[in-house]
Amino acid sequence: MTPNSSGPAYTIQTPRTLIRCWSPADAARALRAIESSLDHLHPWMDWARNYPMSVAQQAAVLRRFRGLFDLGQDFTYAVVDRSGMEVLGGSGLHPRVGEGAREIGYWIAAEHAGQGLATEVAAALTRVAFELEGVRRVEIHCDPRNVRSVAVARKLGFTHEGTLRKRLMAPDGVYRDIMLWTLLAEDYRASPAAASNLEAFDVLGQKLL
Repeated sequence: MTPNSSGPAYTIQTPRTLIRCWSPADAARALRAIESSLDHLHPWMDWARNYPMSVAQQAAVLRRFRGLFDLGQDFTYAVVDRSGMEVLGGSGLHPRVGEGAREIGYWIAAEHAGQGLATEVAAALTRVAFELEGVRRVEIHCDPRNVRSVAVARKLGFTHEGTLRKRLMAPDGVYRDIMLWTLLAEDYRASPAAASNLEAFDVLGQKLL
């Protein structure tokens, strides 16, 4: 597998979601989803400590996400419903885990949790990472106590490489363990993620997958 020369997938359609590059115009919708989910997010998402914030502040965050996306430096996605009107959560394909690899992060708004959306989104991004970006490895990092995130990694056929003890500071100021889950290119075709039902498009709307 080799990277696609058309650039990253700006929009990915799955059966229930659109996974697309954030826009500053999403600020009010993003705030509604995040601020209604803070109790749900605080135990696991360090960035949730930055809320509440104003629409203008949220727009600035999304402008930064979009800028990094357009520069090919980091790929943070909105997860919205198929109409594009409601933010269901967020995700990302992050290159911070080294050359030829991506880390998938994800969160789902409390109202939509427990419906399998995180698995659907993570499967789609795993397929995009291997088939479009030609990576050698995809990783998921999560707190061992975050049973929903652990379940996503297991369902998609990722391997638990190990648990890093007291590696990151949690929002409550306590250092927490981090589980490292990986899927390698040679194992990808046998994983459930390879069967992900999706269509992917570049910045011009041209179909990639």
